[in-house]
Amino acid sequence: MAELVYRPVVGAALTMFKALDLKIDIQGSENIPRTGGAVLVSNHISYLDFIFTGLAARPQKRLVRFMAKDSVFRHRISGPLMRGMKHIPVDRGQGEAAYRHALESLRSGEVIGVFPEATISQSFTLKSFKSGAARLAQEAGVPLVPMALWGTQRLWTKGRPRNLRRSHIPVTIRVGEPVEAPTDQYAGAITRRLRERVQDLLEAAQRAYPVRPRDAEDTWWIPAHLGGTAPTPAELR
Repeated sequence: MAELVYRPVVGAALTMFKALDLKIDIQGSENIPRTGGAVLVSNHISYLDFIFTGLAARPQKRLVRFMAKDSVFRHRISGPLMRGMKHIPVDRGQGEAAYRHALESLRSGEVIGVFPEATISQSFTLKSFKSGAARLAQEAGVPLVPMALWGTQRLWTKGRPRNLRRSHIPVTIRVGEPVEAPTDQYAGAITRRLRERVQDLLEAAQRAYPVRPRDAEDTWWIPAHLGGTAPTPAELR
């Protein structure tokens, strides 16, 4: 079926990134399979993460279908776009329907994007992972592809005003080798291994990030354990 909505939306996003002169550094896109189903799993630090996660799949000519909360689909502007791009609405009270939808998409050869932390991490560290991504990969017989984003929180994140007028912000993206999800292993064990891979990729992205805070007031986007002033996970709890 022709992608009448997705490709124009991607084009609009790329135009915006060019206007902002974002410095996007992507490594590891070759780990996303060119054909067949896969579950693309990323950390979650920004409202824009789905755009950058999808961007990582572009060199492989793949379009990612994201699982997102159903309220986004009810919005008068984002709703038609989300449905047109064939993303998957998730009603947290009735998640089984979204699970079945994602499973059917994987079996038909689609790439499904999942943020297993479920919500944005305001500490900019990895939260615990839910096991749904691993269970989907097991049942569909597809690989899990771990990835990490860094820098997207500087554009628009939870608890901070969005800053889409600020140009030249670097965004670092690292995609890792696929993690297999055999059916003879517990989903919890696969999830722990997957989280370790994402953590390694996140640390690699942080090390590669080309800028540091300008001054003491600009340390809000750095995790506390790296010397920044972002709230710690304990403080957020």
